[in-house]
Amino acid sequence: MTNRLYYGDNLDILRSREYFPDAFVDLIYLDPPFNSNRDHNVLFKAESGAESEAQITAFEDTWHWGETAEATYRDLITDAPVKVSTAIEALMNLIDRNQMMAYLVMMAARLVELHRVLNPTGSLYLHCDPTASHYLKIVLDAIFGPVNFRNEITWKRTGAHDLGAKQWPDIVDVILMFSKSEKWTWNRAYANINGGERIKGFPHTDERGAYATRDMTGGKAGGAEAYRAWRGRNPSSGRAWALPGYHRFPKWLQELLPSEEDWARLGIHAKMDLLDSLGVIHWPAKEDGMPRLKYYYDDSPGILIGNIWTDIPPIGAHAKERLGYPTQKPLALMRRIIRASSNEGDLVFDPFCGCGTTCAAAHQLKRRWIGIDITHLGIALQKYRLGDMFELESGKDYKVIGEPTTVAGARELAQDSANEGRYQFEWWALSLVGAKPVGGQAGSRKGKKGADKGIDGLINFFEQDAKGKARARKVVVQVKSGAVKAGDIRDLAGTIEREKAAIGVFVTLENPTQPMLKEALAAGYYESDFWRQSYRKLQILSIRDLFDGERVDMPPQHGTFKRASRARTSDGKQQSDLI
Repeated sequence: MTNRLYYGDNLDILRSREYFPDAFVDLIYLDPPFNSNRDHNVLFKAESGAESEAQITAFEDTWHWGETAEATYRDLITDAPVKVSTAIEALMNLIDRNQMMAYLVMMAARLVELHRVLNPTGSLYLHCDPTASHYLKIVLDAIFGPVNFRNEITWKRTGAHDLGAKQWPDIVDVILMFSKSEKWTWNRAYANINGGERIKGFPHTDERGAYATRDMTGGKAGGAEAYRAWRGRNPSSGRAWALPGYHRFPKWLQELLPSEEDWARLGIHAKMDLLDSLGVIHWPAKEDGMPRLKYYYDDSPGILIGNIWTDIPPIGAHAKERLGYPTQKPLALMRRIIRASSNEGDLVFDPFCGCGTTCAAAHQLKRRWIGIDITHLGIALQKYRLGDMFELESGKDYKVIGEPTTVAGARELAQDSANEGRYQFEWWALSLVGAKPVGGQAGSRKGKKGADKGIDGLINFFEQDAKGKARARKVVVQVKSGAVKAGDIRDLAGTIEREKAAIGVFVTLENPTQPMLKEALAAGYYESDFWRQSYRKLQILSIRDLFDGERVDMPPQHGTFKRASRARTSDGKQQSDLI
């Protein structure tokens, strides 16, 4: 089973040859947690607290100069390839020890490993913003070699907005593309060319449809005949008659022409005579106008896409695709990258996979995929998304590595205070019952501070009233990783009433006591008139119960986060059409 999600620090996971052998991956996309458009900590601020002249923001405090950054810096200087250590030392002399340098050091260590696991024909796309792209380009040049730099792509991610700043509005992200070698997988990308009533760029029509025209002259000599008049027309001074190569003609035209070998034997005038007899040469109305070759809309793949992308809008506030993850990228953006730099069956890898857009796009395009995220919230988001879009199940259709598989492992996660274990355990446990975290901050290792009103997660479902109208109901979920008592169940019963919830679920690491079970029984039942079934109003599920396959007993068709739309396959069909 190739498709995998890993929970943990991607550097530790990448350094495992068991998980990531050399030359293993065909395409890498990464969008690491740093962007000046995100409103968190200041970079270029010395750890002493003194601010330097440049002010740049970063994602929470993921990148912080401390013992780990210092150790990683020393490892790069002593153990990394010479060009990498030289580049890092130069950046240190330029930037000094601060959050920006911590970011670059941590990225360099990961990029060295990403280069190792990439296939010789593979490519890497690093998504960043202009505040750090120039530094990252230096690091990538040192690791991949300047000759393997392919593109700096500019993606317009938003419209201009005036916030009163005395500078040009920041509306773009940068995507740096590097290949592993001088031979890399590449499939040309084209944009649609429809443009209203008249097909944009194809102003003429004949019995075959809309067409544009192309010049039939070139600057290179094709023999003496190429410079002589044809049908009373002479090519302009210094130019000669010229046609596209045989393979450039559309298939239907090739079938009307002689074989490629016989075509090559014909002189240029004979070729043009034959094309004219087939009606694929355009003659202008002016008597002295130059004939041109017809190029039909139906034969056009579209407009060749360059390195400035303005046709993929960001995810709008009310878009169906939007899942509520702050750094979520559009599926269209990922599909473009994956189509261009991989083929069906190739392995796509995202080491900072967040809410799983890369994995979802790869699966939709029939690629294999691997993702890593450092929070159980991120892994939970991806599990929900893969289920909603493709009906994939963890453990059956893909593996999740790094999640607890035993009660002892769950306890170890909960007690990992250095890693915000309380929140990690909570998010992981909520994913076992399919509940949306309340106060979960996407991209963060910490939960939301403050009172949660006794609710850690929610599950939504719909009933129908007597008139057949859908009515939203909810299940409130509470998670406990420490000692539990009967009073906790009474408190949850009060929360159910206060929130007017249909059902309450108490998820506990420790086994429930008999008094707790009695309190749960006393809460009674939720009666579903539509489903004609009774459900325990307060349910207790231990982690052991969940490992044994028990789940929340509730009406079907329930949701978690905002649900991802059911995916369409690469041929346009919905997954449900294939069942």
